[in-house]
Amino acid sequence: EGFLRFFLKPIGLKYIIIFRKCESAKIKLIKFYYQSKLYFFSQKTQIQIPHNVSIGKGFYIGHHGRIIINPGVIIGENVNIATGVTIGQENRGKRKGVPTIGNEVWIGSNSVIVGNIKIGNDVLIAPLSYVNFDVPDHSVVIGNPAKIVHRDNATEGYINRKIN
Repeated sequence: EGFLRFFLKPIGLKYIIIFRKCESAKIKLIKFYYQSKLYFFSQKTQIQIPHNVSIGKGFYIGHHGRIIINPGVIIGENVNIATGVTIGQENRGKRKGVPTIGNEVWIGSNSVIVGNIKIGNDVLIAPLSYVNFDVPDHSVVIGNPAKIVHRDNATEGYINRKIN
């Protein structure tokens, strides 16, 4: 029954289950098993979230499709990511490094977040946005080049499967 239940879950949830098992494995052989499983599942799903990414509870992948996250990224709690999202590094300049993403963040389809930047809490990043600058709490980020619009409760109604 547990075997069948696993295959009836959405692809993003399956990926996160394998990711969490890999993250929590203490024995090297078991950790290696889940790292391998995560790698092969990544090839199948086009979701590339390395096992060493720091991700808080309540992480949610909304749709099957390409998602790429750099291994150094830090992601807070109750973050939702749609298909086509890239969260990566800048290799030079004042923003050299990777993003830190706060809690209660919704990231829309085909958004790109790059550089040593901080995305605050309660932030909605609209689809097709390119973000390479710090974003304060309670904001909506729109467009390319992106613009910040302050909004209290920016992610209200957007965060799925919120875990307290």
